Amino acid sequence: MSQEKPTGIIEPVIDEEVTIGLPYKVVLFNDEWHSFEDVINQIIKAVRCSYEIARGYAFEAHVKGKSIVFNGALNSCLKVSSVLEEISLNTQIIS
Repeated sequence: MSQEKPTGIIEPVIDEEVTIGLPYKVVLFNDEWHSFEDVINQIIKAVRCSYEIARGYAFEAHVKGKSIVFNGALNSCLKVSSVLEEISLNTQIIS
């Protein structure tokens, strides 16, 4: 009895790039200079979310001192952070 090697097996070709790692996050810090409306409107502009979601982020930053308002690729986080900082909001990008 001889052992034959299987034939006709085709290795799958994977042409999809996989990035391993956690997405980056944009942290918005509370301050005493901006009104809630200013912060909410800037979050809407930066993150493109609803008024209710932006209000939640603003309230969380007010109560807890900071809020994660966005997570994703570094380039996207840099854009969001830049928009928030247009009115001198204090942000940080973390991984």
